[in-house]
Amino acid sequence: MHWSLLYLCSEWLIRFVMLIYVPQRRSAAASRTWLLLIFLMPWPGLVLYALFGRIYLPKRRIEMQERASIQIREVQAQRRAATARALSLPPDLQPIAHFGQQLGDFEVCSGNSVELLTDYAGAIDRLVADIDAARQSAHLLFYIFDADATGERVGEALVRAARRGVACRVLMDAVGSKHGLRKLAPRLRSQGVEVRAMLETGFFRSSAARFDLRNHRKIAVIDGRVGYTGSQNLVNAECVKGYPNEELLARLTGPVVAQLQSVFLADHFFESGQPPDYKDHFPELADTGHSQAQLIPSGPGYGRENGQEFIVALFYAARRRVVVTTPYFVPDEPVLQAIRSATRRGVEVHMVVSMHANQLLTQLAQRSFYEILLQSGVQIHLYEPRFLHAKHLTVDDDIVLLGSTNMDIRSFALNAEINLLVYDPVVVRQMVEIQQRYFAHSVRLSAQVWKCRSLGQKVLQNSARLADSLL
Repeated sequence: MHWSLLYLCSEWLIRFVMLIYVPQRRSAAASRTWLLLIFLMPWPGLVLYALFGRIYLPKRRIEMQERASIQIREVQAQRRAATARALSLPPDLQPIAHFGQQLGDFEVCSGNSVELLTDYAGAIDRLVADIDAARQSAHLLFYIFDADATGERVGEALVRAARRGVACRVLMDAVGSKHGLRKLAPRLRSQGVEVRAMLETGFFRSSAARFDLRNHRKIAVIDGRVGYTGSQNLVNAECVKGYPNEELLARLTGPVVAQLQSVFLADHFFESGQPPDYKDHFPELADTGHSQAQLIPSGPGYGRENGQEFIVALFYAARRRVVVTTPYFVPDEPVLQAIRSATRRGVEVHMVVSMHANQLLTQLAQRSFYEILLQSGVQIHLYEPRFLHAKHLTVDDDIVLLGSTNMDIRSFALNAEINLLVYDPVVVRQMVEIQQRYFAHSVRLSAQVWKCRSLGQKVLQNSARLADSLL
């Protein structure tokens, strides 16, 4: 048989086999994307699908996630029995809180203080000061912990703490923090700071995951009493050339910090294999404020798209107004349907996105959705001064959701993420002030102007959108 004929037969065999295999346990949109690629380029498509096509985690990691969830529920039950904190959620918010618990294991807890930090350098100052005040432990988990000036500064604070006898544990994502792991981690380890890479990659690692399944969380917990979470990594703001990052980080005190500690310890367990000693890491936490809050972690280990399901539920629960701030907007169909449903019910929906981008293909795909959103009545604000990397939304006057989750398929299906849900009108008003500042420094996108963009732009944007499941 001639080699060209054999190759042609192999291509058709790949097409037929993958036509049966790809749609199993995948959304229709994702299946169409992969099948289109495979039908056009069978062999390259097969190789890419083998690398990226399946959301695969080793069985051991999935079992550990289940074990961590059981432990979290048991500890919460014990604490609930030992305290008399009363919740005062309005009846219309109770189903949302219950749904969040079903998705992410954590209950709503009262008595918290939530401070929103928008100043990039100021947030690092606060974190360093808290590390310098640590007496028992300093736990940091970040997608990017770089070896630049910002990373070095936080690293020096950890070294000072370790010298005082503070137990310092750092988790860095193996891909996002590759420079920090290579240049900064050895020095930290030599000074007594425990540093572990999260989700290490490699063809010969028995416990390795797909290299595009990342831990995208940003968490810091100091002495089990002070916590941080949000969008900000430990990297210089100028990591996006020309347009420094603008972020939002929340500093937390009160009972919700125990939930952040639980997420950190679970991820530490996944990487170390060492079950945490809960007695050493969970001090009694007094009420420090009036905010009711809960965490909603998400990731492939849960076997469902926690973040996506909850965001969709928030759009359907909205009655008056939703404001979304996200650096990346490449949604799946359920999210689009929820947004359009909200506007049709008369809900005012605003979306704040950065005018500038650091990922060209993602930006093109994102812009392909603007026309649909504008036609649905969504008000799109293009933020000009910096690259707006903050990720948060408000629902009516009742709810703030902030954390590490982008409004894209990668965050929904591939990354381990963390979101803080706050039920507090005071915190909502503070977030609204931040959103109003965004509006004031943004260009409002006009449906008429956007419709008149060039044919070439439309073709590029719509072509990039075909790769939404790969971004």
